[in-house]
Amino acid sequence: MKLNDLREARALKVTEMRAVLAKAQGENRPLSADETAAFDKLKGEIQGLEAQEQRAQFLEDAERRSLGQPADKPRADMEGAVNVTDAIRAQIEQRAVTGALAEFQQEAKRQGIEARHGGVLIPSSVFEKRATMTTTANAAIVPDDNRADQFIGLLRNSTIVRSLGARVLSGLRGDVVIPKAASASTAYWLNEGDPLTESNPGYASIRMEPKHVGALTAFSRQLALQSNPAIEQLLRDDIAAVIGLAVDKALIHGTAAAKQPVGILNVSGVQTASLATLDWAAVLAVFEKLALVNVTPNAILTHAKVATKLGATLKSTTAGAEYILQGGTVNGLAAHVTNQLDAKAGSPAKGRMIVGDFSEMVIGEWGATEVLANPYAAGYYEKGDVQLRILHTMDAVVRRPEAFVVVEDLAIA
Repeated sequence: MKLNDLREARALKVTEMRAVLAKAQGENRPLSADETAAFDKLKGEIQGLEAQEQRAQFLEDAERRSLGQPADKPRADMEGAVNVTDAIRAQIEQRAVTGALAEFQQEAKRQGIEARHGGVLIPSSVFEKRATMTTTANAAIVPDDNRADQFIGLLRNSTIVRSLGARVLSGLRGDVVIPKAASASTAYWLNEGDPLTESNPGYASIRMEPKHVGALTAFSRQLALQSNPAIEQLLRDDIAAVIGLAVDKALIHGTAAAKQPVGILNVSGVQTASLATLDWAAVLAVFEKLALVNVTPNAILTHAKVATKLGATLKSTTAGAEYILQGGTVNGLAAHVTNQLDAKAGSPAKGRMIVGDFSEMVIGEWGATEVLANPYAAGYYEKGDVQLRILHTMDAVVRRPEAFVVVEDLAIA
């Protein structure tokens, strides 16, 4: 069945379930045995349809990504039209949100996601925007002599892990448990008449639990009221920098002790390799580790100093030899450079590189990102300023740690 057909079928089953409950409630009695059986049957069918819908959605998204298209274009268009400034102004002016922002609230509510304490939900896709150095609007933020088109932003890192193919599960409610195969059955050769030895596959699971990241800031009420749409880009950039970069950093470096998702560098079972002696054979040995566990890597993640070192090291002393990093690739695999991946501390510091299949990382998101503007906070109300709180709830796990190889000993001094 197609994705729309599955959704329609699920909606019909939900309607049937509501009818069963409504009949019993209308007669002020509990469900009869037949009604309970019918309700449970419908529940099982809905759960089956939801599982089919998730598989169909994943397949559709994968096909779109392979063509370079957004996974859900109508939703992407709607989220792209959401204006963060409108969310803040609506709360300051105590009015309902309108336009794309209202549409996003309705979509979130349909999925069972609601803002708490009067906040407004915004798409977490704002995190996927790269940090920009200047605004593109030609008007001033406040129509005076303030030139928005000449705004000088901070030199910020760019988010990277999601763009490398990490899987995202959105709209979560409870904790998430993902089952996984831990070991396989064993096949035996035998002579005629020999009995087979019984063997059973082993199973395990990985778990995601909500972890929260947020930021608290304040700005002038006059700025929110007088600014033209140019401040929308500034707010998006700041949200992406404060929250998006914190999430992205945790996906690489996170530790449970810091109340973060456990990042790739700290996941138990991740493979390691050495490039202390940097040559082509050592680089190929990194890729060999993945091949031996049947993993096809999709990206290399490293930082600028390692990229410089790899780009300056020849594969061999033969005349005309290529460099280890040439044309943005190592051994035919794209190398992504980011300052989100830190060098390993020490004296001297050592360069890091991660090679693997980044689709093995699963990111879970509970609800949408919530923005709450409070013009009545103590210390701000008296000045007419507005306090802004942003909260995002997520977690991440690596499905198969052996799908990554971490190098932490490359000399970069």
